[in-house]
Amino acid sequence: MSGQIPIDPASGDLVANNIQTQTHQVLKNIDAILSSAGTNYGHVVRTTIFLVNLEHFDAMNEIYKTYVLDPAPARSTVQVAGLPKGALIEIDLIAEISDG
Repeated sequence: MSGQIPIDPASGDLVANNIQTQTHQVLKNIDAILSSAGTNYGHVVRTTIFLVNLEHFDAMNEIYKTYVLDPAPARSTVQVAGLPKGALIEIDLIAEISDG
């Protein structure tokens, strides 16, 4: 899955400018995409998280753990200079999709 930023699907706008709200929105958007592909977080094998500020890691991780349960997939988290639309977070991932 391509990188997802915290866009409200109803409005097309970036959600509130705090890491907690933005992390929830990204993960909800990913959940909807996974579901439409016939899979879920249990089939995610790899994520990459891009943060504008690594000081947001702990707050992001607390929310991430409520969506992506153990055993957690492989993950990298990197700090970046900027993200589209001024987002604080972007997540991309690889998930298995069943042929059946």
